Amino acid sequence: MTQIPTFAVVGHPNKGKSSVVATLSQNDAIAIALEPGTTRRHQAYPLKVDGQTLYTLVDTPGFQRPRRVMEWLEAHSVSVSDHADTVKAFVAQHEGDGRFTDECELLRPLIEGAGIIYVVDGSVPYSAEHEAEMTILRWTGRPSLALINSIGADDYSDTWQAALGQFFQVVRRFDAVRAPFEQHLGLLRAFGQLEPDWETPLEQATHYLSAQRQQRRHQAAVLIARTLESMMSYQEKRTLTAGQAAETSDGSLAEQLRERWYRHQRKREQTLRVDIEHLYQHQRIRRQEAELEWHSEHDLFSEDSRKAWAVSKRYLATAGFGAGAVSGAGIDALTFGSSLGTGALVGGLIGAAGSYFYGDRLALPALSIGVLRDGLKTATFGPVQDSQFGYVVLGRAVDHWWHISHRNHAGRDLLDLEPADHHWLERLEKSSRQEIQKAFDKCRKRRPLDERQRERFATSLEQAMAVYDDWRLNRT
Repeated sequence: MTQIPTFAVVGHPNKGKSSVVATLSQNDAIAIALEPGTTRRHQAYPLKVDGQTLYTLVDTPGFQRPRRVMEWLEAHSVSVSDHADTVKAFVAQHEGDGRFTDECELLRPLIEGAGIIYVVDGSVPYSAEHEAEMTILRWTGRPSLALINSIGADDYSDTWQAALGQFFQVVRRFDAVRAPFEQHLGLLRAFGQLEPDWETPLEQATHYLSAQRQQRRHQAAVLIARTLESMMSYQEKRTLTAGQAAETSDGSLAEQLRERWYRHQRKREQTLRVDIEHLYQHQRIRRQEAELEWHSEHDLFSEDSRKAWAVSKRYLATAGFGAGAVSGAGIDALTFGSSLGTGALVGGLIGAAGSYFYGDRLALPALSIGVLRDGLKTATFGPVQDSQFGYVVLGRAVDHWWHISHRNHAGRDLLDLEPADHHWLERLEKSSRQEIQKAFDKCRKRRPLDERQRERFATSLEQAMAVYDDWRLNRT
């Protein structure tokens, strides 16, 4: 049976060890604090995909008395060949000794077979204290690499690079809070080169994590598609007697239904955000952050949101023509082609015109009261009147997804979603734009999508997410 790779993350107190563990194990429940000594016992955090543990990270206390430990090791060692056994003897002799509690907790995973990830703060100068730490780690004989995780404003990275290169085969600069996903995979591959027994399982781990990332984007697209279908077609209803219907002229009923409709839509958007966060294993964002703030406090229905996320008239006309043309093709089918494509042309023109004239404003629902039946009438508010609402929700959802998918699990800062502009969507291929518009048109007419249409809708949204990802990563 192949041994599951285990890495002990070690170093000086308060230098980013727990942040590295949180990011590499995709676990935002790990305590990260500014004061030293937050971690007092070593704690294992496995990274699992589909129930299978790919590797395990061990968070450890920081070194407290490395030079004292080094003195003991040198006094009890006879030759280089006994270094690893001398470290084991130190842990065995000082277990329960309050002077070396942290060192024993730190070294125990190493003598049990863990590899070493040594974390230093590149914003502080190199010192003899650090050299004692690195010497102790080298005595364990375990495969190891070093990470320079700069926390402060100063930069001593070049000095650290030279010093660490004397003790470690692999030295990388790694910002635990902001490092891109590809750097995570690079660390796993590097460790596989240091420990032959781990090369195959770590190569499999990189494959599984890459596949998981693709799968999560697809699942996020499905969640966004379902939310858009729900929000675009939603109606707020209330049953009225004939007398109640006659008393609705003062507008109070419309206002009540309007507020309930707004409240439902805001809540539905918030549910989508939480679902996306949990999909990417960000379980604690809501508890750690007072609220999910939009730049300039944009509300879903504000004019600022429309300006930030609604698409242009030209975009609507192009997408509307394609969607309308598909509907108009039914005329041609009924006439067995004798209309020579007139149906598709007319349908396309109607779709384009409708989309174009709604382009300057966000047309929201109006109150509608049905005919009297069995002494009762039904008052409805919704669904939305035009597609711009869908594009506003879509833009906000994709932007939120992008921030979450690129957010490391060591992040503890407020999630600030800064609006982009709509130009990214115009990079989407024409067929996908038309598929999205067609879905919006069906939903606002309360015509449910069938399974095949839902699949095409989600696929088009996934392509839009890929376009947005590329746009955000490559914009200047």
